[in-house]
Amino acid sequence: MCKSQYELLGNNTKHPIKAWTKGVPFEPEAQQQLKNIASMDIVHSHIAVMPDVHLGKGATIGSVIPSVDAVIPAAVGVDIGCGMVATRTTLKASDLPDNLKSIRSAFEAAVPHGRTTGRGKRDKGAWGNIPKLVQKEWLALEQRFAQICAKHPAIAKSNHVNHLGTMGTGNHFLELCLDEAQNVWLMLHSGSRGVGNRIGTYFIELAKKEMQRHQQHLPDMDLAYLKEGSIYFDDYVEAVEWAQDFAAKNREIMMFNALKALKEELPMPFETVDVAVNCHHNYISKEVHFGKACYVTRKGALRAEQGEMGIIPGNMGARSYIVRGLGNPDSFNSCSHGAGRVMSRTKAKKVYSIADHEAATKGVECRKDAAVIDEIPHAYKDIDKVMAAQQDLVEVVHTLKQIVCVKG
Repeated sequence: MCKSQYELLGNNTKHPIKAWTKGVPFEPEAQQQLKNIASMDIVHSHIAVMPDVHLGKGATIGSVIPSVDAVIPAAVGVDIGCGMVATRTTLKASDLPDNLKSIRSAFEAAVPHGRTTGRGKRDKGAWGNIPKLVQKEWLALEQRFAQICAKHPAIAKSNHVNHLGTMGTGNHFLELCLDEAQNVWLMLHSGSRGVGNRIGTYFIELAKKEMQRHQQHLPDMDLAYLKEGSIYFDDYVEAVEWAQDFAAKNREIMMFNALKALKEELPMPFETVDVAVNCHHNYISKEVHFGKACYVTRKGALRAEQGEMGIIPGNMGARSYIVRGLGNPDSFNSCSHGAGRVMSRTKAKKVYSIADHEAATKGVECRKDAAVIDEIPHAYKDIDKVMAAQQDLVEVVHTLKQIVCVKG
């Protein structure tokens, strides 16, 4: 492993901030947010900042926060267990048709995505009639979910089984890609959907009430935390672990259905030969770092232990990377989870046009309408600069370029 290439951010924080941000944009608001976190007593050693860093709610996206005997629910956020899965197939680019629109349509039919606004309509991003596969996989999750809801009934009022095997909106996607050897891959990005959002929102509010009850003063109330041994701590950890399992299963089901749809579209049989990984990048993990057991919260960051495989996507017009971790202890064995935004969704819609989006996604079979302009590639950092800033965290195994992209 090469020498760590982080930069120290700020000199007046209680804990150091080690940032892998050389050559990439890093807005002042996100820097201040990180300084707020670094001022907290519960932080262990230091905070690690990934090159895709950008402003988040409470905790900064692209941050790795080790905490002792406590967790910050807003640092995990509401898309608990959000992550990636990628699968290489035996197909080559030459096996695909020239026009890929039918493949995109098949993916869109196989995987519910998006969201229907307003009342009275079935949400197009959820199952109406739950498929047998989803019912079967839900059985393995249902008992633990019932135990969580018995203690916290409000969590039951959420989309759960009807969101299992569905993609969602925003930056979640399903892609057909080609690697450097013209092998065909499927790759997708999604998390714990409505039920994860409900769990996250619910415990964030409970943590705030706990802080008020104990008269804890924080630099930002969104950094409210739950102490180990407190009334809600074990329940939150239990719920997060369940949501992470839901998210992983959600991706497995979508990948199964997408592969099935692709097989129905192509005349030749094919197999999957290489699953890169099914990995979270919004989650909590109990680990030992610098001689101490702690709860590591990766908020938009991927675990990259020595030899561990991971996926770092770009944007809907750029390359993505299958990587192998280098196990850098300064980063708590972590790396970026993607390119990271440089522009808010609202601003992107104001600044860019449909013509801009069409040009930025040239050669990709995808939606090119006004509703997806907030996902225009220009709204994200340059993925190659992001990768250059973390050469001491991961090594590239495969480079993927999408040819079909399904967005919610």
